[in-house]
Amino acid sequence: MPMTAGCVVPRGDVLELLDDIKDSIPGELDDAQDVLDQRDSMIGNARDHADKTITTAEAESTDMVAHARAEADRILADAKAQADRMVDEAGAHGKSLVDDATEEARRLSQSAAREFEAVTGRARAEAARTIDSANNTYDKSVADGIAEQQRLVSESEVVVASKSEADRIIDAAHAEADRLRGDCDVYVDEKLADFEEVLTGTLRSVNRGRHQLRTGAGMHDYVEYPRSVDDDVRREDPERSVLAG
Repeated sequence: MPMTAGCVVPRGDVLELLDDIKDSIPGELDDAQDVLDQRDSMIGNARDHADKTITTAEAESTDMVAHARAEADRILADAKAQADRMVDEAGAHGKSLVDDATEEARRLSQSAAREFEAVTGRARAEAARTIDSANNTYDKSVADGIAEQQRLVSESEVVVASKSEADRIIDAAHAEADRLRGDCDVYVDEKLADFEEVLTGTLRSVNRGRHQLRTGAGMHDYVEYPRSVDDDVRREDPERSVLAG
């Protein structure tokens, strides 16, 4: 046989050597292989369990989202219904306040109109009475003056004196008539000033009522008539002042 780098080993010897090597391998390697196999099995089981858990969680999440959405829709519907009910109640309350304010304004206007008629009626009556009295006084004074003048004129010795006296009486009559007319004007002006205070108080009350209506207070003021007007009403017509109160 020629000399080469290789060698020829008998088959039997090789098999024996392999058996010897296999026998010399420690048992821990087999155990390690078993551990690896068990690890793969555990990983597979864990993966399957994780997949099942994820699937279950996704299903539960979908159910929870659907339930939450349904609950949110229900709460939203309840809130909308309650809001609509509150809006309706607020509208009804506002309409009631407007109706009350309108009725109060109408009542105050009627009361002011009645008071105006009463004050102006009394003023007209008093003015007419004063003017009639002044006219009567004036006519009487003029008649007395004319009569006195005629009487004095008939007496020649006192013509100058009679004319002077007649002029004095006539001037006095004119002065008295002017004074009475002035008193009448003062009285009418005072009554109109009292009525102006009534109208001013009424306007303030109406403005306060409108302001309270806009701010939602819902309270109504009443007209505070000046004390002088109330006293005049009570003195002149006690029954009417009680009804007006």
